[in-house]
Amino acid sequence: MSLSLLLACQGPELDEALLDPETCRGCHPDHVQQWEGSMHAYAGQDPVFRAMNERGQREADLGDFCIKCHAPVALALGLTQDGTNLDEVPDHLQGVTCASCHGIESVQQHNNAGFTLSLDGVFRGALDGPVDNDVHGSTYSPLQDRNDSSSSELCGSCHDVLTPLDVDLERTYAQWSETIFNSGAASRQSCGHCHMRGRDGQTTTTIETPQRRLHDHSMAAVDVALTDFPHRAEQLELVRTELESTLLATLCVIPASGGAEVTLELDNVTAGHHFPSGASHDRRVWGRLQVHLEGADLLDEPWEFGLHDRGLDASGEETQLFWEVASIEERGLPGVNTIGLPHTRTYRQVVLGDVPDSVVFTLSVTPLPEALLESLEASGDLDRSELLDPPTFTPISLSWAGELGSCVTNG
Repeated sequence: MSLSLLLACQGPELDEALLDPETCRGCHPDHVQQWEGSMHAYAGQDPVFRAMNERGQREADLGDFCIKCHAPVALALGLTQDGTNLDEVPDHLQGVTCASCHGIESVQQHNNAGFTLSLDGVFRGALDGPVDNDVHGSTYSPLQDRNDSSSSELCGSCHDVLTPLDVDLERTYAQWSETIFNSGAASRQSCGHCHMRGRDGQTTTTIETPQRRLHDHSMAAVDVALTDFPHRAEQLELVRTELESTLLATLCVIPASGGAEVTLELDNVTAGHHFPSGASHDRRVWGRLQVHLEGADLLDEPWEFGLHDRGLDASGEETQLFWEVASIEERGLPGVNTIGLPHTRTYRQVVLGDVPDSVVFTLSVTPLPEALLESLEASGDLDRSELLDPPTFTPISLSWAGELGSCVTNG
């Protein structure tokens, strides 16, 4: 379904000032400061996105497939048709802007920009009974209210992606819908409860308003800017904090015949979806286990395993190019109480000939694989000379040096 646009303007022309986040900053400085360092603000400027889109247009004739989520207002205004001319689009319209989300009035399907965007000067939000102002219209909408589970539908309209080959490549909303965070009345949590944690305060700095619960607009997850983007250091720290609270790891070393057995359990305890999620075939999540005795490795080499999905083409070979993906090999951890799937998994048991005196386990995460960046550089679509390398987070680091039969955990 293509993006729908309703222009319900009160005057002969749309007030374009309302499409610029700098206009919003005048009354909502905290919201805009948080947003301007977010991946929503980065969505149209991201060199990796632009490189993928350029290559995809040549190889798969993608049309507006990508741009309808990465710069919906620019597409709706006819400033771009496929995202290949974003350098000609004003900076404030190149990403997912204030008007992009607060202009959505309905959701028809939970993927591929299946929403209706109304640029009518009315900003839809979570406040019941918003205070009148002289700048724009305001109205309550459950789609922008994190306390209403339907708000996850708004997120799902872009964060679930069905590819041109009809592969459910990104499935964050679908994954969430099968967890206890959607189905359990006592534990119901929308996307915004985790990714837009809030604080109490006034919605605007220019007029007196009641104290409300405000949404944070940093919206940290796992992706980060690879350019010198605003508030990058703060965004990195937010991502690090999110990752460190997501999984519970338990490392046990117990007696076994002739040595010891090392057991590792990983449990997805807080993510309201699989871990990893989103473009999970592009994530790199790997565990590394080292077993030592008097400083020497008891394993021939450190043991590693991958926790990210793999995208496979029609011949069964791994590919990072989403338009080539014909199937997904799922390797991640499902969310809590996902129907029919355990969210706790034992990943490794090693029987050793000796008793170790130390065991170290680390789990590392990086948003993008080196193979993708190399491929885009080789195709001539990406110039990496001024790009930063994707960061590597290590949300879990466990070290056992205790008695046989004991465990260590990051919880």
